Amino acid sequence: MATEIQRVPAVKETKRDAFLRLAGKRTNAVLERIRVLSNCANPYAYEYGEEDVRKIFSAIEKELKVARAKFDQGHRQKFTLS
Repeated sequence: MATEIQRVPAVKETKRDAFLRLAGKRTNAVLERIRVLSNCANPYAYEYGEEDVRKIFSAIEKELKVARAKFDQGHRQKFTLS
């Protein structure tokens, strides 16, 4: 005696819904990793110098600029001579 499983048709997710779902999760993941990184600022547990801190934040800021540029590409106005 086999039981038949009825499948409910999947509702297609809109691009906006997908963006909201993924961007929220990914943003929270990035923020959590930044909080974890900040634990390295504990001078009782770690030894670091100003150059180390500069390198860390330089790398982070560089990647943020790249990510921001990708978002801004879709919102640039087209140049026209008229």
